[in-house]
Amino acid sequence: MKYISIFLALVIVIPNVSSLYFHIGETERKCFIEEIPDETTVLVHYKVELFDPRSGGYMPSSPGIGMHVEVRDPDDKTILSRVYSSEGRITFTSHTPGEHVICLYSNSSAWFSGSQLRVHLDIQVGDHAIDYANLAQKEKLSKLQLRIRQLLNQVEQVTKEQNYQRYREERFRLTSESTNRRVLWWSITQTVILLGMGAWQMRHLKSFFEAKKLV
Repeated sequence: MKYISIFLALVIVIPNVSSLYFHIGETERKCFIEEIPDETTVLVHYKVELFDPRSGGYMPSSPGIGMHVEVRDPDDKTILSRVYSSEGRITFTSHTPGEHVICLYSNSSAWFSGSQLRVHLDIQVGDHAIDYANLAQKEKLSKLQLRIRQLLNQVEQVTKEQNYQRYREERFRLTSESTNRRVLWWSITQTVILLGMGAWQMRHLKSFFEAKKLV
C-alpha cells in the first residue's frame, strides 16, 4: 500500500508543468488557478508578443509594454504584485496549501491601434521549478551528487503532495459533515414547523366547531 501511495503521488507531481499561450485584450485580465502544497516553489516564465496587422502574425513587443503579475494565496492574501518587462521569470513560495490564483494583465493602457497581445506562459511547480544546471555550477556538485539532490527533492515533493492530499481529504470530510448536520437540522426544523401548524389548525378547527355548536 505504501508503494501504491508513493506511485500515485509521483503521478501527481510529474505533470506539475503547464505550458500554454493565450491572447489578451487591452483591458482584459487573465487568471489561472494552481493547486499547490505548502512550502513549494513555483516558477512562472512568460513572454509577451504584439500582434502585427501587416504580417498577420505576432512579433516581440515594444519595451514599454510589460505585464503586471499578481499572485494570491487560498486566503486571498496577495503574495506577489509587481510590474515586469515583456519577458521574465517569476518565482514565489507557497506558505498555505490550496488554490493559488495567478493573474496577468498589461501595464499599458494605450496599445498600438488596440492590438492584441499573445502571452506565452509556462508554470512549473515543485521539483520542476529548480534550475539544477545552475545549482550544480553554484555548489560545484558532481553528476552523482546532483542526481542524489534531485532524488531527495523529488521525495520531499512527494511527501508534500501526500500531505496536501490528506489535507484536501480532511477538508472534504469536514465539509460533508457540516452539510449533513445542516440537512439534519433543516429536516428537524421542517418537522417541528409542520407539527406546530397541524396542532394550530386542529385547535382552530375545534374552536370553530365549538363556536358553531357543531360539537
